[in-house]
Formats: sequence, C-alpha cells, structure tokens
Amino acid sequence: MKLRHPLTGELFESPVPAGTGWPEDPAAVGTLVARDAGEVVELARTGDLRELEARVSVCAACPRLVEWREEVAVSKRKSFADQPYWGRPIPGWGAPDPRILIVGLAPAANGGNRTGRVFTGDRSGDWLFAGLYRVGLASQPTSEHAGDGLHLFGTRMIAAVRCAPPANKPTPAERDTCAPWYRRELELVLPSTRAIVCLGKFAYDALLTALVALGADVPRPRPKFGHAVEYRVPTPYGDVTVLGCFHPSQQNTFTGKLTEEMLDAVMIRAKELSTGEANGS
Repeated sequence: MKLRHPLTGELFESPVPAGTGWPEDPAAVGTLVARDAGEVVELARTGDLRELEARVSVCAACPRLVEWREEVAVSKRKSFADQPYWGRPIPGWGAPDPRILIVGLAPAANGGNRTGRVFTGDRSGDWLFAGLYRVGLASQPTSEHAGDGLHLFGTRMIAAVRCAPPANKPTPAERDTCAPWYRRELELVLPSTRAIVCLGKFAYDALLTALVALGADVPRPRPKFGHAVEYRVPTPYGDVTVLGCFHPSQQNTFTGKLTEEMLDAVMIRAKELSTGEANGS
C-alpha cells in the first residue's frame, strides 16, 4: 500500500512488511497530516479512535523528531540491519475500550520506531510484557513486532510523545506539540478506564497535566511520583485510580530498583481496580 510522505508529498510504500503478519497500516493516502502544532490541535478533534490512530501515525509536526525517526529507520542498528523499520509515530495500541491504561514516555529508536508498536522490540518491553503475561493481562510473554499475535486483555498502551526522540529526551516544545494527540486518545478511552499505570515520572507528570486539561479533579498539591503510589481521581467520565510504577528500563531492572515482584504487584492492583475486586471500589 502506498502513502504520501508528510513532508515532501511524494508517494512511498507503507513500511508494513508483506508476509510477516503485520496488521494493516492505519493510514492511507487520504489520511490528514498535521505539519505544525496548530494542525495537531485541529486534527486531534476527531471522535473516531481508529481515525485518530491513523492521523497520529503520519504526524509531521516536529521537524527534529521526523528527521531522527527516519534517519534511524534508514541507518538501523547493526543487529536489525535485515529488518524493516516503521520509522513513523506510534499510535496507541490495545483494547479500544480498556479498563486498564498503561502510559509511558515515548517509543525507543530501535524498539517501537522499528517494530511499529509501543513498548515493543527492546529490553524494557521484554520485561513489561513478561509481567503482563504473568498477571493475565497479555496473551503471550513476548512482544516482538506489531503482527506477532499478541493481544492485551482489557488493556491499552499509549505514550505521551509518539515519535522516538534523540537520547530518549523530547524537548518541552515537542512534548507540548504532541499533547493534543495524547489528551484526545485519553479522553476517548476514559469512559471505560478504571486504572491508569504510569511507567516513570515523565509519564506520571504528563498524565496529570492531561487529566487536568480534561477537567479531572487532580489533588493539590499534586501527589509525588513513586513506585506503587496510588490515588483516585474524579473525572467527567467517572473515577480512575492512578498508579505509579518505576519504568522497566535496564537501569532499573539490572540494579534491582524494579523487580518482577514489584512490577507484578502494581499490575495485579490495577487488575483488581479494573474488575471492582479492590477494597473500597
């Protein structure tokens, strides 16, 4: 399938590789493309989650991120030199009406930027999905690429920034430009969501900012991020419980700052909250 390049306007083949079982590309030639912050605001107003995913997947509003994600997709890491790279923004993924939402910072250059799915294709994702499988939220313990047959049960994943940033650090301007995509997706899934797990402080802060913008009653002063912290937040779409979790980065997992037992405990708590089994729910 052909797509239109968001910067040059030229037609090119979708990076979804044939014969690998990848799902159909969410975008098409006619998908509307945001080329600056104002257009992101305008195009994020769609009420259709699938259309939002398509528009996110071709966004070109941040020139530095567009250049970086495409450069990495061409140069590639040596160990992945024979593999196709997605090289585009990463939409949210999972249940369209989740009970649990897992939020992170941004896709990794040789992880989600390569595989086409957030939290997929790197060591952090390996750790995360093994945990989700252990607690019954994922159909398999591995996540290799966007068509590997993995399914999430009542769960969805989104990132605050949709493109892989250099050094894993988006600028404040890039974060703010991407925020309308994030807020709109959050708004569309909040009616069914009962627990939100934030992987790391950046994800935690971005979520609180988005919830405030959507009219949620976030406590003041804002609660500080910490592993296994939780608090209930009234929103216009019902109450949700926000949970903090250390990011499953190698820096945290290799040092023991985050263990399998710690990760599982947070995910089990989210599952309890999502099913109404938690105390006080």
